[in-house]
Amino acid sequence: MAKIKAWDEKHLILALLFAGWSLGNLDRFVMNYAVISITKDLQLSATSTGFLLSSFFAGYALMQIPGGWLADRYGSRKVLITAIIMWSIFTALTGAAWSLTSILIIRFLFGIGEGGYMPAGSKLIAQIFPSSERGRAMAIVLSSGAFLGILTPIFATTMMATIGWRAMFWIIGGMGIILALIFWFYIKDPKSAVYDVKEESQIQQPKSLLQLLKYPFVWSLFIASFSVNAINWGLLSWMPTYLVNVRGLELLELGWIAAIPGLSAIIGTFGAGYLLDKLPKGKEYIYGIISAACVGILLYLMFNANSVTEFMVYQTIIMIFGAFIIIFLPTNVLKTVPTQIVGSTMGFVSFGGQLAGFVTPIAIGFIVEGSKGSFDAAFWLLIGFAFICTLSFISLVVKK
Repeated sequence: MAKIKAWDEKHLILALLFAGWSLGNLDRFVMNYAVISITKDLQLSATSTGFLLSSFFAGYALMQIPGGWLADRYGSRKVLITAIIMWSIFTALTGAAWSLTSILIIRFLFGIGEGGYMPAGSKLIAQIFPSSERGRAMAIVLSSGAFLGILTPIFATTMMATIGWRAMFWIIGGMGIILALIFWFYIKDPKSAVYDVKEESQIQQPKSLLQLLKYPFVWSLFIASFSVNAINWGLLSWMPTYLVNVRGLELLELGWIAAIPGLSAIIGTFGAGYLLDKLPKGKEYIYGIISAACVGILLYLMFNANSVTEFMVYQTIIMIFGAFIIIFLPTNVLKTVPTQIVGSTMGFVSFGGQLAGFVTPIAIGFIVEGSKGSFDAAFWLLIGFAFICTLSFISLVVKK
């Protein structure tokens, strides 16, 4: 009976982490569609739109390492609940924005609020799941992004066409407050963490993030995280605008078509979680090299697609390979780093990804405005990031 109760408790926590990350993804993803209307209402240029899309990531990136440290120091529960409350408040305030300055500040503070959720959630997974199950557990939580990749385009475009972008953000903010109350009652910090025999031997190794930064593999993970997220957020933030302005899609039509790659992302996410728990140690790096190289090739084919259908086929396949990389990075941290400093380390690796989320939309905004609406150079930028990501995985194999 005790084993059954423990199983139920850890999977309830996993379900709540999934729900929280789903709402966090919804809060972020809807902006990529709302920005089409916001740009018109606030009369923003392409460069200003790029800053708007990146403002969240500025705050989010800055909070990654502090959020992980706070989870290591004070426990995951406090950080998780605080994050949900803060991001919900600023999501609701997004609907009240009246100028470019106001919405930039609100989205920046929104990013600060949400920044601690992922490191704290990762630490909680490391505390309640053994190493052999952490890949699948992390895949379940991160699969929320794939599911929301399907639901958000339909949800956002429908809400914007009916009640408008402002009311949409108010509703999402209210949902977050309700979720924070559920976390308050059901999320508890475990009294003792689950350790494997191998992991217990690792506890004699690095005791802090500063000590761990002496290990080259951490920096390789940081670079890989930056590169793959530059591609991910470059596509997510600007593809809706590209498909409407360059490929000529209507808003509601965009909602249904943009949901298609999310289906493949679900397959890729769960497949990656299963593979990472089953592959022999070291083999996952080879799969990372192959995945990153394939993403680069497919981006080139996508860039040169002759039709929207062909374009979406390539993007759909990209999501499968990209999912493996995105799942690999946090899973590698969970399986390699001592549990006591998982939060801080996850925050550092995630900081690389969120830094890319800040830099890339701005860079693409400058490129598009400087190219008078052309996205050609923007695609070459993303292809370059795929090349860098491939090199970072190669360095992991060399340093292994």
